[in-house]
Amino acid sequence: MIEAIFSYEFLQNAFAAGLIIGVIAPLLGVFIVVRRLSLIADALSHVTLAGIAGSLYLSQSVASLALLNPLFLGIAASVGGSMLIERLRSLYKHYQELAIPIILSAGIGFGAIFISLAEGFSSDLFGYLFGSVSAVSREDLFIVMGVAVVVLAFVFIFFKELFVLSFDDEYARASGLPAKWIHFMFMIVTALVIAGSMRIVGILLVSSLMTIPVATAMRVTKSFKQTILLSIVFGEISVITGLVSAFYLDLAPGGTIVVTSIFLLLLVLAYKKIKVSRKKGAIA
Repeated sequence: MIEAIFSYEFLQNAFAAGLIIGVIAPLLGVFIVVRRLSLIADALSHVTLAGIAGSLYLSQSVASLALLNPLFLGIAASVGGSMLIERLRSLYKHYQELAIPIILSAGIGFGAIFISLAEGFSSDLFGYLFGSVSAVSREDLFIVMGVAVVVLAFVFIFFKELFVLSFDDEYARASGLPAKWIHFMFMIVTALVIAGSMRIVGILLVSSLMTIPVATAMRVTKSFKQTILLSIVFGEISVITGLVSAFYLDLAPGGTIVVTSIFLLLLVLAYKKIKVSRKKGAIA
Protein backbone atom coordinates (compact mmCIF):
# COMPACT_ATOMS: atom_id res chain seq x y z
CA MET A 1 0.00 0.00 0.00
CA ILE A 2 2.82 2.44 0.87
CA GLU A 3 4.55 1.66 -2.43
CA ALA A 4 1.29 2.33 -4.27
CA ILE A 5 0.90 5.71 -2.56
CA PHE A 6 4.36 6.75 -3.78
CA SER A 7 3.64 5.38 -7.26
CA TYR A 8 0.20 6.86 -8.02
CA GLU A 9 -0.69 10.52 -7.81
CA PHE A 10 -4.41 9.87 -7.23
CA LEU A 11 -3.58 7.86 -4.09
CA GLN A 12 -1.34 10.65 -2.85
CA ASN A 13 -4.17 13.12 -3.41
CA ALA A 14 -6.75 10.88 -1.71
CA PHE A 15 -4.67 10.17 1.39
CA ALA A 16 -3.47 13.75 1.79
CA ALA A 17 -7.02 15.07 1.45
CA GLY A 18 -8.31 12.34 3.77
CA LEU A 19 -5.79 13.17 6.49
CA ILE A 20 -6.73 16.85 6.31
CA ILE A 21 -10.46 16.11 6.41
CA GLY A 22 -9.87 13.74 9.34
CA VAL A 23 -8.75 16.79 11.32
CA ILE A 24 -11.09 19.59 10.28
CA ALA A 25 -14.37 17.60 10.14
CA PRO A 26 -14.27 16.31 13.76
CA LEU A 27 -12.80 19.64 14.92
CA LEU A 28 -15.87 21.53 13.77
CA GLY A 29 -18.04 18.55 14.66
CA VAL A 30 -17.33 19.04 18.37
CA PHE A 31 -18.86 22.52 18.28
CA ILE A 32 -21.76 21.29 16.13
CA VAL A 33 -22.61 18.43 18.51
CA VAL A 34 -22.29 20.52 21.67
CA ARG A 35 -24.59 23.16 20.18
CA ARG A 36 -27.10 20.44 19.17
CA LEU A 37 -26.88 21.37 15.50
CA SER A 38 -25.96 17.95 14.13
CA LEU A 39 -28.74 17.95 11.52
CA ILE A 40 -27.36 21.13 9.96
CA ALA A 41 -24.53 19.05 8.46
CA ASP A 42 -27.12 16.80 6.80
CA ALA A 43 -29.04 19.79 5.43
CA LEU A 44 -25.94 21.42 3.97
CA SER A 45 -24.73 18.13 2.48
CA HIS A 46 -27.99 17.78 0.55
CA VAL A 47 -27.72 21.38 -0.66
CA THR A 48 -24.20 20.53 -1.82
CA LEU A 49 -25.66 17.60 -3.73
CA ALA A 50 -27.92 20.02 -5.60
CA GLY A 51 -24.91 22.19 -6.46
CA ILE A 52 -22.90 19.22 -7.69
CA ALA A 53 -25.77 17.85 -9.77
CA GLY A 54 -26.41 21.32 -11.19
CA SER A 55 -22.75 21.70 -12.11
CA LEU A 56 -22.67 18.31 -13.84
CA TYR A 57 -25.82 19.23 -15.75
CA LEU A 58 -24.40 22.60 -16.84
CA SER A 59 -21.15 20.97 -17.96
CA GLN A 60 -23.22 18.87 -20.35
CA SER A 61 -25.49 21.67 -21.52
CA VAL A 62 -22.98 24.54 -21.85
CA ALA A 63 -19.78 23.77 -23.74
CA SER A 64 -17.81 26.56 -22.06
CA LEU A 65 -18.50 25.00 -18.64
CA ALA A 66 -17.43 21.47 -19.60
CA LEU A 67 -14.14 21.76 -17.70
CA LEU A 68 -15.62 23.44 -14.62
CA ASN A 69 -14.82 21.57 -11.41
CA PRO A 70 -18.20 20.65 -9.82
CA LEU A 71 -16.63 21.28 -6.43
CA PHE A 72 -16.82 25.04 -6.97
CA LEU A 73 -20.59 25.10 -7.53
CA GLY A 74 -20.99 22.59 -4.68
CA ILE A 75 -19.15 24.95 -2.32
CA ALA A 76 -21.21 27.91 -3.54
CA ALA A 77 -24.46 26.00 -2.97
CA SER A 78 -23.35 24.87 0.49
CA VAL A 79 -22.35 28.38 1.55
CA GLY A 80 -25.61 29.76 0.11
CA GLY A 81 -27.54 27.09 2.02
CA SER A 82 -25.83 28.05 5.27
CA MET A 83 -26.79 31.71 4.74
CA LEU A 84 -30.40 30.73 4.01
CA ILE A 85 -30.54 28.62 7.18
CA GLU A 86 -29.42 31.62 9.23
CA ARG A 87 -31.98 33.83 7.49
CA LEU A 88 -34.79 31.36 8.20
CA ARG A 89 -33.67 30.97 11.82
CA SER A 90 -34.01 34.74 12.24
CA LEU A 91 -37.47 34.74 10.61
CA TYR A 92 -38.73 31.85 12.77
CA LYS A 93 -37.22 32.91 16.09
CA HIS A 94 -39.47 30.65 18.16
CA TYR A 95 -39.27 27.72 15.71
CA GLN A 96 -35.65 27.90 14.55
CA GLU A 97 -35.44 24.15 13.97
CA LEU A 98 -37.79 24.60 10.98
CA ALA A 99 -34.91 26.07 8.95
CA ILE A 100 -33.09 22.74 8.75
CA PRO A 101 -35.83 20.55 7.18
CA ILE A 102 -36.77 23.39 4.80
CA ILE A 103 -33.24 23.70 3.42
CA LEU A 104 -32.71 19.93 3.47
CA SER A 105 -35.88 19.40 1.45
CA ALA A 106 -34.92 22.14 -0.99
CA GLY A 107 -31.51 20.52 -1.51
CA ILE A 108 -33.04 17.11 -2.21
CA GLY A 109 -35.66 18.65 -4.51
CA PHE A 110 -33.23 20.62 -6.66
CA GLY A 111 -30.80 17.71 -6.69
CA ALA A 112 -33.50 15.37 -7.96
CA ILE A 113 -34.47 17.85 -10.69
CA PHE A 114 -30.91 18.27 -11.97
CA ILE A 115 -30.27 14.53 -11.85
CA SER A 116 -33.46 13.94 -13.85
CA LEU A 117 -32.58 16.60 -16.44
CA ALA A 118 -29.07 15.33 -17.08
CA GLU A 119 -28.04 12.01 -18.55
CA GLY A 120 -24.92 9.91 -18.50
CA PHE A 121 -23.13 11.05 -15.33
CA SER A 122 -24.27 8.31 -12.96
CA SER A 123 -20.70 7.15 -12.30
CA ASP A 124 -19.51 10.70 -11.55
CA LEU A 125 -22.46 11.31 -9.28
CA PHE A 126 -21.87 8.03 -7.42
CA GLY A 127 -18.35 9.21 -6.58
CA TYR A 128 -19.70 12.45 -5.15
CA LEU A 129 -22.43 10.67 -3.19
CA PHE A 130 -20.22 8.06 -1.50
CA GLY A 131 -16.65 9.21 -2.15
CA SER A 132 -14.00 7.87 -4.48
CA VAL A 133 -10.31 7.13 -3.96
CA SER A 134 -9.44 7.56 -7.64
CA ALA A 135 -11.47 10.72 -8.28
CA VAL A 136 -9.51 13.12 -6.02
CA SER A 137 -7.52 15.41 -8.31
CA ARG A 138 -4.65 17.70 -7.40
CA GLU A 139 -7.04 20.63 -7.76
CA ASP A 140 -9.42 18.99 -5.26
CA LEU A 141 -6.52 18.55 -2.84
CA PHE A 142 -5.57 22.22 -3.10
CA ILE A 143 -9.20 23.19 -2.42
CA VAL A 144 -9.27 20.98 0.68
CA MET A 145 -5.98 22.52 1.85
CA GLY A 146 -7.43 26.01 1.39
CA VAL A 147 -10.55 25.06 3.35
CA ALA A 148 -8.36 23.62 6.12
CA VAL A 149 -6.40 26.88 6.42
CA VAL A 150 -9.66 28.84 6.76
CA VAL A 151 -11.08 26.41 9.34
CA LEU A 152 -7.97 26.25 11.51
CA ALA A 153 -7.53 30.03 11.43
CA PHE A 154 -11.20 30.58 12.34
CA VAL A 155 -11.14 28.13 15.27
CA PHE A 156 -7.80 29.47 16.54
CA ILE A 157 -8.92 33.12 16.43
CA PHE A 158 -12.44 32.60 17.80
CA PHE A 159 -11.93 29.58 20.06
CA LYS A 160 -12.99 31.33 23.29
CA GLU A 161 -16.03 32.88 21.64
CA LEU A 162 -17.06 29.55 20.09
CA PHE A 163 -16.62 27.82 23.44
CA VAL A 164 -18.87 30.32 25.24
CA LEU A 165 -21.49 30.26 22.47
CA SER A 166 -21.52 26.46 22.51
CA PHE A 167 -22.39 26.18 26.19
CA ASP A 168 -24.28 29.38 27.01
CA ASP A 169 -25.61 31.39 24.08
CA GLU A 170 -27.57 33.82 26.27
CA TYR A 171 -24.54 34.64 28.43
CA ALA A 172 -22.45 35.20 25.29
CA ARG A 173 -24.97 37.72 23.95
CA ALA A 174 -25.34 39.43 27.33
CA SER A 175 -21.56 39.79 27.69
CA GLY A 176 -21.34 41.71 24.43
CA LEU A 177 -19.95 39.03 22.13
CA PRO A 178 -20.92 39.44 18.46
CA ALA A 179 -22.78 36.14 18.69
CA LYS A 180 -24.79 36.62 15.51
CA TRP A 181 -21.78 37.24 13.31
CA ILE A 182 -19.66 34.52 14.89
CA HIS A 183 -22.46 32.00 14.38
CA PHE A 184 -22.88 33.22 10.80
CA MET A 185 -19.17 32.71 10.08
CA PHE A 186 -19.29 29.33 11.80
CA MET A 187 -22.07 28.24 9.46
CA ILE A 188 -20.09 29.32 6.41
CA VAL A 189 -16.98 27.49 7.62
CA THR A 190 -19.09 24.38 8.26
CA ALA A 191 -20.45 24.63 4.72
CA LEU A 192 -16.89 24.81 3.35
CA VAL A 193 -15.86 21.67 5.26
CA ILE A 194 -18.89 19.72 4.07
CA ALA A 195 -18.33 20.68 0.43
CA GLY A 196 -14.59 20.05 0.64
CA SER A 197 -15.01 16.62 2.23
CA MET A 198 -17.39 15.13 -0.32
CA ARG A 199 -14.73 13.76 -2.67
CA ILE A 200 -13.41 11.46 0.07
CA VAL A 201 -16.40 10.74 2.33
CA GLY A 202 -19.25 11.51 -0.06
CA ILE A 203 -22.05 14.04 0.18
CA LEU A 204 -24.48 11.69 1.91
CA LEU A 205 -21.99 10.49 4.54
CA VAL A 206 -19.88 13.56 5.35
CA SER A 207 -22.07 14.52 8.33
CA SER A 208 -21.18 11.15 9.90
CA LEU A 209 -17.48 12.05 10.00
CA MET A 210 -18.39 15.28 11.77
CA THR A 211 -20.50 13.62 14.48
CA ILE A 212 -19.61 9.94 15.08
CA PRO A 213 -15.95 10.53 16.14
CA VAL A 214 -17.25 13.23 18.50
CA ALA A 215 -19.84 10.86 19.96
CA THR A 216 -17.07 8.29 20.47
CA ALA A 217 -14.73 10.76 22.14
CA MET A 218 -17.41 12.11 24.47
CA ARG A 219 -17.72 8.67 26.11
CA VAL A 220 -14.09 8.61 27.29
CA THR A 221 -13.10 12.25 27.88
CA LYS A 222 -13.62 14.63 30.79
CA SER A 223 -12.92 18.03 29.23
CA PHE A 224 -13.75 19.98 26.09
CA LYS A 225 -10.19 20.08 24.79
CA GLN A 226 -9.78 16.35 25.38
CA THR A 227 -12.93 15.78 23.37
CA ILE A 228 -11.51 17.80 20.48
CA LEU A 229 -8.21 15.92 20.56
CA LEU A 230 -9.73 12.44 20.76
CA SER A 231 -12.35 13.29 18.13
CA ILE A 232 -9.54 14.11 15.72
CA VAL A 233 -7.71 10.90 16.66
CA PHE A 234 -10.82 8.78 16.05
CA GLY A 235 -11.49 10.70 12.85
CA GLU A 236 -7.99 10.01 11.52
CA ILE A 237 -8.20 6.31 12.44
CA SER A 238 -11.51 6.08 10.59
CA VAL A 239 -10.19 7.87 7.50
CA ILE A 240 -6.94 5.90 7.24
CA THR A 241 -8.59 2.53 7.90
CA GLY A 242 -11.46 3.38 5.56
CA LEU A 243 -9.22 4.49 2.69
CA VAL A 244 -6.97 1.43 2.96
CA SER A 245 -10.03 -0.86 3.04
CA ALA A 246 -11.59 0.94 0.09
CA PHE A 247 -8.38 0.60 -1.93
CA TYR A 248 -7.90 -3.13 -1.35
CA LEU A 249 -11.57 -4.14 -1.45
CA ASP A 250 -12.56 -1.75 -4.27
CA LEU A 251 -15.32 -0.15 -2.19
CA ALA A 252 -16.66 3.37 -1.82
CA PRO A 253 -14.39 5.09 0.77
CA GLY A 254 -17.30 6.95 2.33
CA GLY A 255 -18.91 3.70 3.37
CA THR A 256 -15.73 2.14 4.77
CA ILE A 257 -14.83 5.32 6.68
CA VAL A 258 -18.26 5.60 8.28
CA VAL A 259 -18.46 1.87 9.12
CA THR A 260 -15.01 2.11 10.74
CA SER A 261 -16.10 5.08 12.83
CA ILE A 262 -19.24 3.22 13.93
CA PHE A 263 -17.11 0.19 14.82
CA LEU A 264 -14.88 2.42 16.99
CA LEU A 265 -17.98 3.84 18.68
CA LEU A 266 -19.27 0.34 19.45
CA LEU A 267 -15.87 -0.66 20.86
CA VAL A 268 -15.81 2.38 23.15
CA LEU A 269 -19.40 1.76 24.30
CA ALA A 270 -18.57 -1.88 25.02
CA TYR A 271 -15.42 -0.84 26.91
CA LYS A 272 -17.37 1.63 29.04
CA LYS A 273 -20.04 -0.95 29.81
CA ILE A 274 -17.46 -3.55 30.87
CA LYS A 275 -15.67 -0.93 32.99
CA VAL A 276 -18.89 0.06 34.76
CA SER A 277 -19.82 -3.62 35.34
CA ARG A 278 -16.42 -4.34 36.88
CA LYS A 279 -16.68 -1.30 39.12
CA LYS A 280 -20.12 -2.38 40.35
CA GLY A 281 -18.78 -5.88 40.95
CA ALA A 282 -15.86 -4.53 42.96
CA ILE A 283 -18.19 -2.44 45.14
CA ALA A 284 -20.49 -5.41 45.71
